[in-house]
Amino acid sequence: MAYHIKKTSVLGSAVPTEGAEYYAGDNNWTNEYDKRKTYATESAANVDKQKTVTRTIGGKTYTYVPSWFKNSTVVKE
Repeated sequence: MAYHIKKTSVLGSAVPTEGAEYYAGDNNWTNEYDKRKTYATESAANVDKQKTVTRTIGGKTYTYVPSWFKNSTVVKE
């Protein structure tokens, strides 16, 4: 069984199936279902979904989960 990561497009859509974006890997998203990254297990997909970003701004370091992952879901195919 395969899994993938999906989120609602920031542009939205009147047609629900057209408003989806799929994680393609390497911090890239696509609206083309065939170009999505697939995972063998749900836990492998969750590892990518929970990636954090660390930034240093004005001498302070911040670590956070980007909103595109925070608002996404792991889907079983």
